[in-house]
Amino acid sequence: MSEFINVLAYFFVIGGAVAIVIGLIGVYRMPDFFTRLHAASIVDTLGTIFIIFGLLLYSGINLVSAKLILIMLFVLITTPAAAHALAKSALHGNLRPMLDGEK
Repeated sequence: MSEFINVLAYFFVIGGAVAIVIGLIGVYRMPDFFTRLHAASIVDTLGTIFIIFGLLLYSGINLVSAKLILIMLFVLITTPAAAHALAKSALHGNLRPMLDGEK
C-alpha cells in the first residue's frame, strides 16, 4: 500500500508541475492583462495545490503534513485575493479589458 501511495504522490507532484507549465504557455498567449491575470491565478492555485497534496501523501501524517496543510490554506486564500487586488488596481489605473475585435 505504501508503494501505491508513493506512486500516487509522484503523479500529483508531476501533474501540478505540468499544469503550471501549460498554464504559463497559456499566459504567454493571452491577449491582455486581465485574461493573463485570470489564467495565472487559476493555474498557480491548481498547480500548487496538486504539488502540496502530492507532498502530503508522500510525507504521511506528521508535523510536516500539518505545515503543508497550513501552506495550502495560505495559498488558497492569498492567490485569489492578490489577483482581485491586481485587477482592481488595474481598473483604477484606467486599464480597460480588450473587446472582441480590438488588438
